[in-house]
Amino acid sequence: MKIESRNLQKINETFQRLMRIKMGLLGFILILFFTFISLSAPLLSPHDPYKFGTRDEVLRPPNSEHPLGTDDVARDVWSQLLYGSRVSMIIGLVSAAISTLIGATIGLISGYSGGSIDELIMRIVDIIMVIPGLPIMIVLAAILGPSIWNIMIVIGVLGWTGTSRIVRSQVLSIKERPYVEAARCIGASFPAIVFFEVLPNVVPIIFAQTMMGISNAIYSEATLSFLGLGDPTHLSWGMMLHFAFQSGNMSTAWWWVIPPGVTIALLVLGFTFFGSALNEALNPRYRER
Repeated sequence: MKIESRNLQKINETFQRLMRIKMGLLGFILILFFTFISLSAPLLSPHDPYKFGTRDEVLRPPNSEHPLGTDDVARDVWSQLLYGSRVSMIIGLVSAAISTLIGATIGLISGYSGGSIDELIMRIVDIIMVIPGLPIMIVLAAILGPSIWNIMIVIGVLGWTGTSRIVRSQVLSIKERPYVEAARCIGASFPAIVFFEVLPNVVPIIFAQTMMGISNAIYSEATLSFLGLGDPTHLSWGMMLHFAFQSGNMSTAWWWVIPPGVTIALLVLGFTFFGSALNEALNPRYRER
């Protein structure tokens, strides 16, 4: 009970510190806003985002029936924007979960193992980090085909290197602490020490990295979709920009281009601000710098 009470108190103190950071508060509000939008899309959407309209409704500017106008096949842009938030959020969350799982596991194993194993893993990580990520994503997405699951896998598999290095640096310090030495002395196995003694102490930094990973995943999905490598059967904000560019109306139909561009920027900033503030609230050394 005392341990649980101490943990709850620590979580409460961390949350209070986080809310005092204006950047983190702004990011938290943006994340809540877009989460509400994505969950409430069926209630807020006046039209079916996939339903084509009549020829007279093609590329109509904002009006009472269509708050953000229509696209080149007379689909309601406002409805597309609402439902697109769902796809962008899901891709960001799943991709970040994949990259965090891979990066955290590799960082834990590398940091605790040390020696030649650590050296080998880190050299592999360095090589992967040097390779430009976007060209590799484009090649893999083109090979695997236009699917929302393929996009999530590509982004997740290629986005773990930063997390692995940060987790490793934390593990190098934690593995020398007395409670880890005690577990080692009583004969605890390698997996038991890593996942039951070391992992709980790096969860906060992993969570902060996940927030940053979500923002990177949302941006990467928008980039790949804009280049025509997204899933055309699922409307995301990146796919909206791709359709606008493909139709040749980016310079004229501003109501079709500006809203998805602004929402992408705001959501990426929201997760970036919140992740940076969370890192500042959890990491004393980061706060001092």
